[in-house]
Amino acid sequence: MEIQENIINKVAQSGLITVDLANYAPKSPIVIYDIKDNLFHGLILKEKDFREFVKNHTWDQYKDQHVAITCSTDAIVPTWAYMILANKLTPYAKSIHFGTESEALKELFIAAINQIDYNQYIDQRVVVKGCGDIYIPEAAFVSFTNKLTQVSKSIMYGEPCSTVPVYKRKS
Repeated sequence: MEIQENIINKVAQSGLITVDLANYAPKSPIVIYDIKDNLFHGLILKEKDFREFVKNHTWDQYKDQHVAITCSTDAIVPTWAYMILANKLTPYAKSIHFGTESEALKELFIAAINQIDYNQYIDQRVVVKGCGDIYIPEAAFVSFTNKLTQVSKSIMYGEPCSTVPVYKRKS
């Protein structure tokens, strides 16, 4: 006589929705454009030389990429120079940001999180996945939690089998 026990997946029956913010990571690479390479002796920007560079540079190399414009040296760069770069990148780049790669990544995550339809989380119990293979800026977790708090029944952080409570709506 064989006795068979059914294994019950309590996590699957719990009604929890797991959200992995890694799904909102940019799909295209982030490329850094460091204006320091256009500075004379690493200190000043000569307008004539800069405009000549801009005219002859191969801008299509930035096609479908996210570009972060920055200056990694302690030089004073006129605002118009960043504006000219943005103008030249616009027809090619997927998006253009001012700042470091991590600042651009943060902006891209926030933009993606702002596009989410939060109606799907109304009165739901949500687990925001913690560990993953890619870096997710803390700002993304903060932004997502801010929006999710307005609609969800509860928010937890981690994995469905081991979560840290973040928020629970009072009945």
